[in-house]
Amino acid sequence: MSNMLNDPHTFLELLKEQIEQNLKTHVGHSDAPVMSKSDAFDLSQFTSKVQFEKEMNEQGLMVETIFHNSAPPILYEQALKHEKGSFITSTGALAVSSGRKTGRSPSDKRIVDSPVGHWAFTNEIWWGKVNIKLNDEAFLTNRERAIDYLNTRDQLYVIDAFAGWCETYRIKIRVITSRAYHALFMQNMLVMPTPEQLKDFGNPDFIIYNAGCFPANRFTSGMTSSTSVCVHFQRREMVILGTEYAGEMKKGILTLMM
Repeated sequence: MSNMLNDPHTFLELLKEQIEQNLKTHVGHSDAPVMSKSDAFDLSQFTSKVQFEKEMNEQGLMVETIFHNSAPPILYEQALKHEKGSFITSTGALAVSSGRKTGRSPSDKRIVDSPVGHWAFTNEIWWGKVNIKLNDEAFLTNRERAIDYLNTRDQLYVIDAFAGWCETYRIKIRVITSRAYHALFMQNMLVMPTPEQLKDFGNPDFIIYNAGCFPANRFTSGMTSSTSVCVHFQRREMVILGTEYAGEMKKGILTLMM
């Protein structure tokens, strides 16, 4: 039995059978409440939740409380509760502080030169003062640093959404961040999926690890400050350290779509 419970699909089938049996038992008894299958349990939603948690664990994230595609009022509440300096303006907008960085940091942006493999088009990049190369090891060091920081948080905010309206060309994006305002910002920037689309979202095409509240290590190869915004097209990932300015995420997606 323990082996069955370790397999989510087997567990769901057993649970489904139990619910159906309970429903059959109650039919014909006027004194017993009869629930529909949807009232008893939304199996598809549970399957999605299990799959989502599995994906987060595979990405190295073990935080128990995750706000996944939460509604704006919830993100407002989270920002007001946890992010110092946040308030609601007279127009109803959420005003926040982005810390020391009030704009992008183009001199701290790096791209891993990976001309081989999926999305391998770095041979078409005009390398120079703006597009600066980063080696694979330095990217992985920053990625590990970002994930380690995110795992220290009491709660995380995750957005699964689309970049682009056209179903043929749109890209599935996952944003993982420690700030509610970042999640709210990206809900505005991306195309949010319907509940049905979210159930079938599957693995994202591109992931942003936003640990901007935590600095980069200036002694990591390729770093020139405590801020780092690095993109790895082959891994289909972006890592942000040392800047809480939300526009870095938007610019990363625009770079991806060009």
